[in-house]
Amino acid sequence: MSQFKVTLDNIVKQINTVILGKENQIRLVLTCLLARGHVLIEDIPGVGKTTLAHVLAKVLDLSFQRIQFTSDLLPADIIGVSIFDKEVNQFTFHVGPIFSQMVLADEVNRATPKAQSALLEAMEEHQVTVEGVTRALPQPFFVLATQNPLHQIGTFPLPESQLDRFMMCLELGYPDAETERALLKGRDRRDMIEGLTPCCSVDDLVAMQKEVLKVHVSDPLIDYLQALLDYSRHSPHYYMGLSPRAGLAILHSAQAWALMTGREYVIPEDIQAVLPGVVGHRITAAGEPQNSQDLMNHMLQEVPIP
Repeated sequence: MSQFKVTLDNIVKQINTVILGKENQIRLVLTCLLARGHVLIEDIPGVGKTTLAHVLAKVLDLSFQRIQFTSDLLPADIIGVSIFDKEVNQFTFHVGPIFSQMVLADEVNRATPKAQSALLEAMEEHQVTVEGVTRALPQPFFVLATQNPLHQIGTFPLPESQLDRFMMCLELGYPDAETERALLKGRDRRDMIEGLTPCCSVDDLVAMQKEVLKVHVSDPLIDYLQALLDYSRHSPHYYMGLSPRAGLAILHSAQAWALMTGREYVIPEDIQAVLPGVVGHRITAAGEPQNSQDLMNHMLQEVPIP
């Protein structure tokens, strides 16, 4: 575990040289990657969402593709298409950008639901089926999607089925005054990305993903997690309770968070650390709208630790 912590700390340290003042969000994104999940970052343009994706791919030495989602994007633009080859007298499949280890789905809610749905099978099963043929995606496979606030012009809300495919939904937010001053006086972020060096190999990353599943979760921790799920389903404060998939997402995220801290077991604080990111986009207030952090705080206060 200790060797993984050193590697992960080095990854976070190098990302922090480009993405300033967002260490917690960086660790949560890495948590999703280690837990074989995907992450959606919802925020206004210009706060570093796309830059974070480029930095991650560079530091982790992953093959990278960016898909710019627009209203005229077609599923074939994402998955690929078969083109007739006269030389061999048959159709040849040309893979789309989804066949990469890391995919940036930029402004995903600017595409129509038809185009958005092209990501569903890939994100859930790490494969795509085209013309009756199932093709496996490279490993590891990680989708980092960005989304503009829904009140902005030209956006299509992601359906619940699509939102549920994302292990976490995060915000970067505005930088504080000191961080913003460092950004204004510092080098161009794109130039800094070119100077980054990989901190681990793809094999190292896959090994860490396998190690996440070995992190011990005691029965009292399972009791605590089940109590949180049960509270969300029966409390009058919430419109709809958390699904079993959400419970697994919390569990695996907590295991990955524990691995990042160098522990071989999960503690309640691990669940509490990942809960807002995992649950915020899956649960809504039954009454007047509330922000996700208030909803999570209420849940954590009401459900005691065993």
